[in-house]
Amino acid sequence: MKAFPRLFTAMITPFKEDMSIDFDAAQRLALKLVNDGSGLVVCGTTGESPTLSIKEKIDLFKAVKEAVGEKGTVLAGTGTNSTSDCIEMTQAACKLGVDGVMVVVPYYNKPNQEGLYQHFKAIAAESSLPILLYNVPGRTGINMLPDTVKRLAGIKNIVGIKEACGDMDQVSLLRSILPKDFLIYSGDDSITLPMMALGCYGVISVASNIAAKEINQMLKAFTTGQTEKALQIHLRLFDLFRAMFLTTNPIPVKKAVSLTGMCSDKLRLPMVEADSKQEKVISNVLKDLSLI
Repeated sequence: MKAFPRLFTAMITPFKEDMSIDFDAAQRLALKLVNDGSGLVVCGTTGESPTLSIKEKIDLFKAVKEAVGEKGTVLAGTGTNSTSDCIEMTQAACKLGVDGVMVVVPYYNKPNQEGLYQHFKAIAAESSLPILLYNVPGRTGINMLPDTVKRLAGIKNIVGIKEACGDMDQVSLLRSILPKDFLIYSGDDSITLPMMALGCYGVISVASNIAAKEINQMLKAFTTGQTEKALQIHLRLFDLFRAMFLTTNPIPVKKAVSLTGMCSDKLRLPMVEADSKQEKVISNVLKDLSLI
C-alpha cells in the first residue's frame, strides 16, 4: 500500500454557471493542493457527493487522478447508503488507478452495528483498494461504535478511519483498542491537534482547500516534537476553522475558494451560496491570514 500523507483535503467540486462540473477548475485545484503537500479526497461530503450522479463521480475521479498522476495520493469517495452502489463505484475507481477509497457510514437508513459491519465487509471483499471508513454521526444519523471499527480493522484492506464523532472519549477508546498501524484521521479541523495528542495520524480537512500549507506546518511541528509551535499555528488558524462551519459545509469553503479566484461559489440545490454577512466573515478571516 502506498504510504498515506498526514493531510488529505476533502476537495470541493467546482461547478460552472450551468451547474455542470467544472473539470478544469477541479484539476487546477487538485494540482495546487498536491503541490502544497496534501492528499485528495474526491467526492466526499465537502465535494457535494449527494448531488452527483455515479457517472459524474467516476468522471471526477478520473479527471483528478489524470491531473495529479503519481505526484499525489487520491482517495475516491465511494460511500452512499446503498451497498451495491458503493461496490459499483469502488470497483470503477479501482480501474482508474486511484490510491484508495473513503466510504462513509450509510446515511438516513440508519443500520445497526451489525449492518454497518456487513456493509463495509461486503465492499472490502469486492476490491483490493485500501479503504478508509468515515464516521460522521451528525450527517448520517448513526454512530459507528469503536467495537465495530475494531472488527472491521481485522479486514486486511480496511486501513483506517476518518473520525468525526467529536467525542474525545470515543477517540481515546478507538486508539486504545485498534492496531497501532490502523490510521485514525481527524474529521474536524478545529480538533485535529487534540486528536493528534491522543495518537491520531492526521486530518482529512475542509479548511485545507485554502490553507493546506499552513495545516501541513502544524502537523509537521507536532510530529517533530514542536508542540508549542503546533499550538500557535492551531490558534492562528482557529478563526478559519470556525468560519468554515459558520453554516452548513461546504457553503463557507466554497465561498472561500471562490474568493481566491480558483472557481465559482456555485452549489447545487438544496445547498445555496453564502449570504452577504457570511461572505464578509469569511473574507475578513482570509485577509487576516493573507490568504487573499
